[in-house]
Amino acid sequence: MKKSHIATLIVFLVLIPLTLIVGGRLSGRAFYVTSTLVIVELLIPFFLAFEGRRPQARELVVLAVMCALAVAGRVAIPIPNFKAIFAVIMIAGIAFGPESGFLVGAISALASNFFYSQGPYTPWQMMAYGAGGMLAGFVFAQGRLPRKPLVMGIFGLLAVTFFVGPLLDTCSVFLVMSRITLKGAMAFYISGFPVNLQQAIATA
Repeated sequence: MKKSHIATLIVFLVLIPLTLIVGGRLSGRAFYVTSTLVIVELLIPFFLAFEGRRPQARELVVLAVMCALAVAGRVAIPIPNFKAIFAVIMIAGIAFGPESGFLVGAISALASNFFYSQGPYTPWQMMAYGAGGMLAGFVFAQGRLPRKPLVMGIFGLLAVTFFVGPLLDTCSVFLVMSRITLKGAMAFYISGFPVNLQQAIATA
């Protein structure tokens, strides 16, 4: 496995969760600091992916365009919970690798929230969308799955329903519940399933 892939998993499984836990204990507008730290952490595997060479301007421009398209996919569609943002993030991960998918997902979540509102949920959204892009990059890497529209559509449907959506529901569990219980957490996941499914259909 590439160093950048290992770094991506460490960032997702260790650094970002620790950042979210510490940030959640801070008061005020600490979510801005938390969001910034998440972006900085994501830059580590992103630059490792270039294996010692400097990223070229055209590569960064393409990723910036993907971020802009993802933001537009969330902001421009007026239907609640029916957004195209993850479809663009997924394509970024498939086309440019898990590191780029993670970065595009996180930045898109942060940028699109400037049109809605920032809050303590922002870092969680950054992690969830970024993780979805990362997953797409890993699953479709080296021809593990064919890059055909039908296959990508099915993957997007399943990924949002059972991975990205539940990660976002976990945010609600931690931010809303004063005392976390299995019964209370399951209530959040069950109530969030229809919303996740609707978003998954938009992605597919």
